[in-house]
Amino acid sequence: MKARNRKFVSLGLMAGLSCYLVLGSATPAVAMHISEGFLPIQWAIFWWIVALPFFVLGLRSIARITKEHQELKLLLALAGAFTFVLSALKIPSVTGSCSHPTGTGLGAILFGPLVMAVLGALVLLFQTILLAHGGLTTLGANMFSMAIVGPFAAYFIYQLLLQTGKQRVAIFCAAALADLLTYVVTSMQLALAFPAASGGFIASFLKFAGIFAITQVPLAISEGLLTLLVWNWLHSYGQPELEILKLLKQES
Repeated sequence: MKARNRKFVSLGLMAGLSCYLVLGSATPAVAMHISEGFLPIQWAIFWWIVALPFFVLGLRSIARITKEHQELKLLLALAGAFTFVLSALKIPSVTGSCSHPTGTGLGAILFGPLVMAVLGALVLLFQTILLAHGGLTTLGANMFSMAIVGPFAAYFIYQLLLQTGKQRVAIFCAAALADLLTYVVTSMQLALAFPAASGGFIASFLKFAGIFAITQVPLAISEGLLTLLVWNWLHSYGQPELEILKLLKQES
C-alpha cells in the first residue's frame, strides 16, 4: 500500500512540474507545428486523408487495451501528458523561429504506435485550441509527422535495438531518433507544398530542414535522456503495469 501511495505522490509531483513548465512558459513564439492556413488547401486535405485511418485504428487499439486492462488507464494518461508537455515547450531556434521536443517515443514504446496516433492527435488539437500551436486545417499534416511517423519510428527502432539486450540504450535511441525524424518529415511536407523555384523539392527540403537542424539535435538528445529518466521512474514505481505490457527485460 505504501508503494502505491508513493507512486501516486510521485505522479502528482510530475503532473505539477508539467503544469509549471507549460503555464510558466510566458514568452510567445511560433512552434514547429505547421501553422493554421499555411499549407495550400489540397495539401491540407491530403494529409488529413492520410492521417485519419491511423487515428481510427488507434481508437480501436485504445478501446481494446482499456477493456482488457483497466489498470493501464493511468499509464495511458501519463503517456499523453508527457507528449503534451514536451511538445508544448518552445525553444528558440537560431533563425528566430522555434523548435520543440515531441514526447511521442515513450508512449510508442509502452503501448505501440497506433495508440500514439490518437494521443498525439489529441495533444495537437488541445495545443491548437489552448496555445495557438499549429492549426485545425494543418492538423492532419502535424498528426502525420508527430503522431504517426514519429511513434512508428520510435517503436521499430526500439524493437530493433532491443535485440542487443540493452533496453535503456534502445529507449534512448528510439526517443531521440523519433524526434529527429518528425522534423525531417515536417520539412518534407513543407518542401512538397512549397518547392523552390530553383532546385525544386530538394532545394526546398534542405532549406526547411536546415532551419531547425542546429537546435533539434540537442533537443533530440535531451528528449532521449528525459524519456529514459521517466522510464527509470516507471521501472521503480510502475512494475505491475510494465509486467502487464511485458516490458520488464533483463539487460545483458
